[in-house]
Amino acid sequence: MAFDGLFTHAIVHELQTTLATGRISRVSQPYPNELLMVIRAHRHNYTLLMSANPSYPRVQLTTIPYSNPQVPTNFTMTMRKYLEGAILEEVKQVGNDRIVEFYFSSRDEIGDNQQLVIFVEIMARHSNVTLVNRKTGKIIDAIKHVSSDQNRVRTLLPGAKFIMPPKQDKVNPYLPNQLYSDFATQLADNPSELANQLQKHYEGFGRSSAVDLAERLHASSHLPTTYHQFLAGFETPQPVLIRQSNNKQSFAAFPPLNLPAGASTSSFATLSELLDAYYVRKAELDRTKELAGQVLQVVNNELKKDRRKVKKLHRELDDAARADYYRIRGEILTTYLGRLKAGMEKIDLPNFYDNNKQLTIKLQPDLTPSRNAQRYFTRYDKLKKSVAYVNEQLAKTQDEIHYLQNIKDQLDFAAPADVKDMKLELQQEGYLKKQHKGRRKQKVSKPAQFHTSDGTLVMVGKNNLQNDRLSFKIANKNDTWLHVKDLPGSHVVIRDAHPSEETITEAAQLAAYFSKARDSANVPVDYLKVKQLHKPNGAKPGFVTFRNQKTIAVMPKLLNE
Repeated sequence: MAFDGLFTHAIVHELQTTLATGRISRVSQPYPNELLMVIRAHRHNYTLLMSANPSYPRVQLTTIPYSNPQVPTNFTMTMRKYLEGAILEEVKQVGNDRIVEFYFSSRDEIGDNQQLVIFVEIMARHSNVTLVNRKTGKIIDAIKHVSSDQNRVRTLLPGAKFIMPPKQDKVNPYLPNQLYSDFATQLADNPSELANQLQKHYEGFGRSSAVDLAERLHASSHLPTTYHQFLAGFETPQPVLIRQSNNKQSFAAFPPLNLPAGASTSSFATLSELLDAYYVRKAELDRTKELAGQVLQVVNNELKKDRRKVKKLHRELDDAARADYYRIRGEILTTYLGRLKAGMEKIDLPNFYDNNKQLTIKLQPDLTPSRNAQRYFTRYDKLKKSVAYVNEQLAKTQDEIHYLQNIKDQLDFAAPADVKDMKLELQQEGYLKKQHKGRRKQKVSKPAQFHTSDGTLVMVGKNNLQNDRLSFKIANKNDTWLHVKDLPGSHVVIRDAHPSEETITEAAQLAAYFSKARDSANVPVDYLKVKQLHKPNGAKPGFVTFRNQKTIAVMPKLLNE
């Protein structure tokens, strides 16, 4: 079941029951398209998530911890101004659509009562969270601004009149009607087409909901009872997470009549707990991509420049390889200097390096014979001297490419906090503009923690700043350090001076998993004591040297956190 109008009906009922009459104590915006409110209701604090994420839009209560940006956005400041201290009066659904209204009452600056409403539109890339003054109907602010150039029907900008999205010509299934009975009678032998008709004519029916109701009506001996029991199920939900045999997941407000072959279900106490379980990985990956946009753009631009530079340096090396071309001509001209005359453009002379075969040498007619010979020697000397410099620049550029590619690879398994560390690293290395003075200094996030079968703690750095901090500040000298062999990857530390062979193997599997070799079958991993690590002066973040290591080959595997 998708987050359709029926599931929205269920979550609205849950939020109304849990949050009504609660007071907002805190408002934050941890990600560009997501708003969090801490609401004190019935002697408990609840965190309400309103998400306009284009991939995972929703409203729910959440217990997943979030970290706020150091500087709040203008939208956040506006929401705090109007909503902190406000009372949530009611949560309503518009028809059976994916639009939820949150009604608030609060006091303005002079103490007068003001009535506010937040409209949460759960509509894929058109999703939005909009704060509106109920008295004037004007928009105070929206999490996504939509100008008239973007949408000629609706303008979602501060000060504009709020207009509801165009309403579909469909029937609200919760209002009295007989359509389901007509369709079920006409299509008694075709449940698939029955589902199509239900989805086409009823408001808020996603495909999975339509299929489930069609199957129930098809198997029913009394259509009205089946229909109303199905709708009532969204007011007394039994939330389930459905895992299919191909590892894909879906969720439902209650178990469907027919599960796919090989599927299993997990039950949850509330719809919000279900959504936390379903979205915890998906939403984190999406947030990471969203935050990683700037990092990825900077890294890709620098890689592009460096690869162009490498090509140019290789061309210069190819030119330098032809240095003897100029030396030979300079020596031949010097030997036969008496044959050169002023004003000559070329001359044929015997090449004593090639059995005295005739060699045509170009000359500058405006130069003297000796200056023409010297011109070839000057070119030869310049090319020979350039080789050392070009090789030095080539090595530096290749190192930078390796460093930037490593950052790009780290994004594959990064969490949002890791991306913030990467941005800080790029600022420190001069790839990104540094933050303004006076802002609070950003702290490097903590390495990930895992436990092996015998309970030993293993720590994993998921970016270069974490790697440095883990290896040289957190780890003890006698802890065991691991890293995938000769490839980019995470620093992994076993917090035990004498780990068992099984623990080393499991930690090595982690090191292989958090590396470029994640999809390989047999990955060599080096391991040694932390005290054997060395970081050269001026080395890039995450770079270390070591020797006397041991190596173990393992299959990449993620352990329990």
